[in-house]
Amino acid sequence: MPLKEPGKYPVQVGFSAATRRFPHAVDRNRIKRLGREAWRLQKQELYDHLRSESKQIAVFLIYTDKKIAGFSTLKDKISVILKKLQTSI
Repeated sequence: MPLKEPGKYPVQVGFSAATRRFPHAVDRNRIKRLGREAWRLQKQELYDHLRSESKQIAVFLIYTDKKIAGFSTLKDKISVILKKLQTSI
């Protein structure tokens, strides 16, 4: 999708964790918070690539593991996702 306002944000991202797997809201919130932080620290390269291409994307990440992963694990996985997104655009 072409970028309507070149200076604005080229990516919309959302995070989700299932209530069925994590019945306590504190656990779901922690997963989403860790995911957002890992995304924030690594997103700039994807943003630059999308701006150079004048494109815009929406991404929704769903956490499906049965236990809460550590921040370093989430950061590594989100790094892989960002690289795949960049190569597919």
